[in-house]
Amino acid sequence: MATGGGAGLSPLAPGTAGSAVGVGLFLALAGLGLPLYAATIAGLTALGVWAADVAERVYGRKDDGRIVIDEVAGQLLTLLPLLPAGRTGSPGWLVTGFVAFRVLDVWKPGPVRWMQDHLRGGAGVVMDDVLAGALGALAMAAALAALG
Repeated sequence: MATGGGAGLSPLAPGTAGSAVGVGLFLALAGLGLPLYAATIAGLTALGVWAADVAERVYGRKDDGRIVIDEVAGQLLTLLPLLPAGRTGSPGWLVTGFVAFRVLDVWKPGPVRWMQDHLRGGAGVVMDDVLAGALGALAMAAALAALG
């Protein structure tokens, strides 16, 4: 679970691999509709906090690179605005959401970095990426409103 179905074991860019898993899950889950999709993100986030906490103890390292469930959850959140906009199958919007989340995840602006630095255990691993995902969702919603 913590490795995002094994994506975190990728020798190259495991976080990016985890985000790609998030895009794949988005495509699989988009048909659920907004309420169930949002509930799935909430459940995955809660499960991710637990799995990341366990994985940190197993790996013996804080926020080990193999833990990518946080990228999966954050990516799913960034793509959420595509559902009500009816753009779930648009390759351009999927790539935009993927890149937006990766930039925010790596850059860690203000409160995202604060969460990473101040929360402990699984919450510290997952919640900064969830906040990056929320910021990505806001950016996606703004872009969708502006560009339609």
